[in-house]
Amino acid sequence: MSNSAAAAVLTTTDLTEAIRAVRTLLRMAGIDQGEVDFEAVIRSPDVLARVRHVLPDLEWQASAGKEHGSSEAGDNPADCLPIRVFDWCRPLDRAEPLIAALGPDPAAVRWDLNAWPAVPEAGLEEISQKYAYLTLTVNSRDLYQDEPSQDHTIHVHVQNRNGDQLARVHWLADQVGGRFTGRVELASL
Repeated sequence: MSNSAAAAVLTTTDLTEAIRAVRTLLRMAGIDQGEVDFEAVIRSPDVLARVRHVLPDLEWQASAGKEHGSSEAGDNPADCLPIRVFDWCRPLDRAEPLIAALGPDPAAVRWDLNAWPAVPEAGLEEISQKYAYLTLTVNSRDLYQDEPSQDHTIHVHVQNRNGDQLARVHWLADQVGGRFTGRVELASL
């Protein structure tokens, strides 16, 4: 398993602004072969119902552990709240409906991109699909929903090598009116 460095480039309390910034970055990266991964902590029956409307075959397990309930066992998630959702390889058109369904619950939505483009005027070479990801954390500051918050953060992923990708992180932050704060998390891919 490899890792990428997920750099926080924009934090905002305005979810519409965060989604607009994500769309800008997706247009630059190209997404014709992309997919979306989704992790969340769902606490309420209302949020669960909205999320299951978007993903009826949701993959989940009880926050207390798989032995307390899971989709694998065929359990009813409403009987096991709170639950942790780990749902992968979904079509891109599921991302925004999932985000809208979350309400106040924390989540991370990760887009697997074609590539980060070359930007010759900034001295940036193309970054292959293997290291081109974008994550929006909703109601959470971190990738793993350990730091719930009232705001939303965009993380751009780059290859985890000796900080030589900082120029790209700064360039991507500039494209969405953000700035790199120095906050980086390792993300397993």
